[in-house]
Amino acid sequence: MPGTKHPTLELANFALERGGLLTPARLAYQTHGSLLPDKSNAVLSPTWFAGDHTANEWLIGPGRPLDTDRYFVIVPNLFGNGVSSSPSNTPEPNAAADFPDVTVRDNVRAQYHLVHDHFGIERLQLVVGCSMGALQTYQWAVSHPDMVARALPFCGSPKTAPHNRVFIEGLRAVLTAAPGAREGRHAPGHAAALRAFARVYAGWGFSQAFYWNERHRELGFASLDDFLTGFWEANFAGQDINDLLAMLWTWQHADVGTTEGHDGDVTKALAAITARVIALPAQKDLYFPPEDEKWASSHITNGSVEVIPGEWGHLTGGGADSAGARFIGDAIRRLLDAPVAN
Repeated sequence: MPGTKHPTLELANFALERGGLLTPARLAYQTHGSLLPDKSNAVLSPTWFAGDHTANEWLIGPGRPLDTDRYFVIVPNLFGNGVSSSPSNTPEPNAAADFPDVTVRDNVRAQYHLVHDHFGIERLQLVVGCSMGALQTYQWAVSHPDMVARALPFCGSPKTAPHNRVFIEGLRAVLTAAPGAREGRHAPGHAAALRAFARVYAGWGFSQAFYWNERHRELGFASLDDFLTGFWEANFAGQDINDLLAMLWTWQHADVGTTEGHDGDVTKALAAITARVIALPAQKDLYFPPEDEKWASSHITNGSVEVIPGEWGHLTGGGADSAGARFIGDAIRRLLDAPVAN
């Protein structure tokens, strides 16, 4: 992870939903812009799988979709990402493979302490996130409907679908196949497991059309082999396997229906959302397909779906696809300007 400075909120004796205790839990975050005296201009932007707070910065800044001349943007790091509490930075008895299971709701509960208790913010103008950030966005809208005025999840869903879970199982199998790979970054098999992981992921992150039309050339890679090595392997080379496994567990078990009071019913949970919601699935996303979000939106009172066009698949949400980035940015601006109930 980048060595940028960032503040951290410590939460003493943080009890986890599935059991276990982080003593303390450390929630790393970054802020951009200035909070108004009445605290009415706050936006929350949770992070995605294997990304830290810097990965969201393409959307943040003066004149950008999350305009820091107008908004105070909080970017909390996902537990397990190597910046917030994670297997790689947590001491015994929760170190490495002994790190406890952390749910999306655990993340949102910690973020609530940051937003409400630390900053004193009663209402978020927008929660916006990509992929695992979208999982957190939906959970915020379900867990704290009175706090979330608007929500924009992109390239994500309110529940990890069965096919998505199968994809994650394949990733887990790759990371755990090499003996000793979980014993640390310098353990035998660690680097090889990450390379294999990256190559499996490469078949899912972009669409078939992306590869057919050799769009990797637009990212500066002359050949497919160069792309697999220089983009995919490089992307995961610095990761810790136990961190990746922790985040995969969180992702795999995401389900707003299991929120207290909703009895495991996803439709009931979605119906409880009062925020104005625009969901932005990518047209050719292989594991968060548009039809899933169209189904989810049909159960949200103020929900709508706009499909990001193009061939970039899931990674259109990362900002590298200029057309996709404009589409996402335009939707964020329109949603922030849209009226909502007080």
